[in-house]
This record gives sequence, C-alpha cells and structure tokens, in this order.
Amino acid sequence: MSQQWNSARYAQNAAFVSELGLPVVTLLDPQAGEAILDLGCGEGSLAQKLMALDCQVTGVDSSADMVAAAKAKGVNAQCMSGDALQFEAQFDAVFSNAALHWMTNYHPVLEGVYRALRDGGRFVAEMGGFGNIRCITDAIGSVFAENPSWGQYTSPWFFPSDSEYRALLEQHGFVVEQIELIDRPTPLNAGISEWLRIFAEHATAQLTAEQKESFLSQVEERVKKALYSEEDGWVADYVRLRFRAHKPALKVADLLQR
Repeated sequence: MSQQWNSARYAQNAAFVSELGLPVVTLLDPQAGEAILDLGCGEGSLAQKLMALDCQVTGVDSSADMVAAAKAKGVNAQCMSGDALQFEAQFDAVFSNAALHWMTNYHPVLEGVYRALRDGGRFVAEMGGFGNIRCITDAIGSVFAENPSWGQYTSPWFFPSDSEYRALLEQHGFVVEQIELIDRPTPLNAGISEWLRIFAEHATAQLTAEQKESFLSQVEERVKKALYSEEDGWVADYVRLRFRAHKPALKVADLLQR
C-alpha cells in the first residue's frame, strides 16, 4: 500500500501540519545564507519560511504533486525519495517536519542525510513518535481485519521511541544534542474522515467507492468515543518526536589524513 498525495486537499485541510512545525524551525535556528535541505518538503510552506530568512533552500519530496505545489511557491524543489538522497557535503543543515515517519527504510535515509551535510552540519526534525495516532491505527487495523475481502492492511508508518531513534542517529555517526517525545493532542477542524482521506489514502486506494465510504464510517465510529467531544470536536492522539543532532566536525588530525 503506497500513499498518494493531493497537494490542493492537503493545503486546504492539513495546514495545521506546517503551522505546528514552527517550533522545529525555531530549534533549527536558521541563519541567513545557510544552505538547507528540507527533507519531505511537501507543498513547501515551511521551505518558504526558511527562504524568507534568506536561507538557500532545496526541497525534496517523493510526491510529484507536492513538488509541483512547492515549485509554484518558488521553492527549489525536486522529486526524490528520502532513502535515495543524492547530495554530498552540500548543506549546513537538514530540516524535516512530519515526514520521517513515512520513511520506513530509515537506514539509507540517515546515511543520505549524513552524506548531505557538511562537517559540523546539523540535522533538526520532528516526526511521529512512539504511540502517535495509536487510536486511529488500531481502528484501521481492526476494520481491515473485519473486512478480509479488502485485503491485508500494512501500516506505512514508523513511530519510534526517543531512545530507539537516538540509537539510530548515533549508529549513523550523529551527535545527538537533544531528543524528546511530546504528547500533542491535535485538533482536526475538518474532521476525522477528512484526515483519513488525506493521510490514510494508502489504505483505501484499492477499495471501491462503496468500500471506501464504509471504511471511513467504520473507522470514525471506532475512534469517536476516544477522539471526539462536543466541547472540543475531533482531536487526534498525536505524539511527536523532536530532535536536534549534528555531524561531527573533522579534527585537525583527520584533515591532515585527507
């Protein structure tokens, strides 16, 4: 099951993703003139903010539709999978918001990020963390299990704990400065069904129109008690993993050996 993206729908009903990513921009602490890679740039909203700070931004995303939307905003974006980055010591920083949890082939992702950074360059990101949207994912799995004719459901997401991702970063040579899990209940102003249409398209792509509507209603029914109230509306059970790490600068002895 592969996820397809509709940039117009995303911009209309999922703008909260970029808005809630602003603290990660603060953690990045971008400086004018820096070369920054936006990994999983989507439709380019946060890349635009970095560009407004006079950063030289390159955006990459695996969705051609998202890349086209980012280019329309003036972002230097290209279609490229996160596990096949083609950069060598080119960036002062790699930035990523709400994208790494889609990159389940994470070892080549981290290898590519490390290669893309200049010595001393930083890697700052936020992604779904352990327990993220657990109520929703459990419901999706249960609905598919009760409808075997729809096929088998396989989650496309990787939601690691802070200790698990710290170990991965360190395994790939990064020095981790800070990393934390953040509970962040997230209002879904457009409702859970619209969230599913955007973020769980991978689950319904092979279903008929009738099956898709059944899927949406069954998942909504299962999660409503936990995620909906008359007072607050729909609030998803988000948990984010936020970190800042860097690629070590070479020591003088290392430079002499080059």
